[in-house]
Amino acid sequence: MSLITENHAEEPHLRHNVYTKPIYIQQNAWVGAGAIILPGITIGENAIVAAGSIVTKNVADNTIVAGNPAKPIREIKN
Repeated sequence: MSLITENHAEEPHLRHNVYTKPIYIQQNAWVGAGAIILPGITIGENAIVAAGSIVTKNVADNTIVAGNPAKPIREIKN
């Protein structure tokens, strides 16, 4: 798993500036091997991120995501 918390601006004249955003992984979340979580993302409670996924958007509670970019596959029943 890779947690990427920094990035650069897309504007060429600002690319020397590095900015950071935290990543939040809530209780009982599971992140598979080789997954990449980008800056500013929250992985919701009980969520599952499939191995090798690239997470570009927040993951809702009780949701399984997979792919590049990661997309919801299904909800987890309690």
